[in-house]
Amino acid sequence: MSGGVGRRAFIALLAGAGISAAPAARAQSPQRTRKVAVLFPFVSSDPEARNRVRGLRLGLRDLEWIEGRNVEMNVRFAGGAREAIEQQAAELVAWKPDVIVAFSTPVLIAVHRATSSIPIVFANVTDAVGQGIVPSLAHPGGNITGFSFIEPEMVGKWINLLGDVKPGLARVALMFNPETAPFFDPYMRAFKAAQQRTSVAIEAAHVRSVADVEAAIAELAQQPGSGLVVGSDIFMVNARAAAMASADKHRVPIICPYRQWVVEGALMSYGPDTADIARRASGYVDRILKGESPGNLPVQSPFKFELAINLKTAKALGLTVRDSFAELADEVIE
Repeated sequence: MSGGVGRRAFIALLAGAGISAAPAARAQSPQRTRKVAVLFPFVSSDPEARNRVRGLRLGLRDLEWIEGRNVEMNVRFAGGAREAIEQQAAELVAWKPDVIVAFSTPVLIAVHRATSSIPIVFANVTDAVGQGIVPSLAHPGGNITGFSFIEPEMVGKWINLLGDVKPGLARVALMFNPETAPFFDPYMRAFKAAQQRTSVAIEAAHVRSVADVEAAIAELAQQPGSGLVVGSDIFMVNARAAAMASADKHRVPIICPYRQWVVEGALMSYGPDTADIARRASGYVDRILKGESPGNLPVQSPFKFELAINLKTAKALGLTVRDSFAELADEVIE
């Protein structure tokens, strides 16, 4: 009797030891730290870059990807030069991350060329299908998916908003570098095909240098009723100080997709919330790290847009902003 009890106690002791040993064994072999590479076409001090980095990191943290605990992030800032972007893309691929987050079209193209196997999540990229990056938004396939930025109809919205603030708007130049933003030429053709809906003439202003930017704005200012639309283009983002200085000198109103331009003195911005896109991109990073294939994740469009206006700039340009219009803005800079 006592022997049976002893055997049962011994078996119970072994079972208990086995149960208590399991967590200890797991603790000795923690989950592998995952590696996430991020590449921006800006300098590290650019407020727009910092805004997007913060959105991505906050999103990952909300999904319990904590730097120093279960994820390591390698964030690079290449500036706007193609050679630097390609070099940084190659270095990040050599780091062998689990996922690469590519911000902007030129960055995505460089990363896409550098790897066909590492999963890529892109953000703030325009016309991924038209540029041959993915075959379909609904079924991107391969190793790439992400979040788009500007749609063709945005061109008309920019012109309408600029016309609301500048009475007598007759001519608009859409300024971009065709090498870093090739999608705007087809967007222009699509808009001109439907241009009977507006009396405003629109033309492309191709620029490839700061000197081109200044010359184009000076030429634009010679014709009354002119305005400037700056496209979603990393070249123009990096050249914005020169563009705004020239526009201020020649009293040409600017509208663009980026709120930061308005903070720095441009008249108006209307476009997708870039920090929101970066935060949403963290959701795809999370799903890929958990085993999903990027090719099965549909490319998503932005759904949160921001309107900002600088009343100080409007006054300097001699423009009056109606109270009803200012009330529509998400941000009004006095």
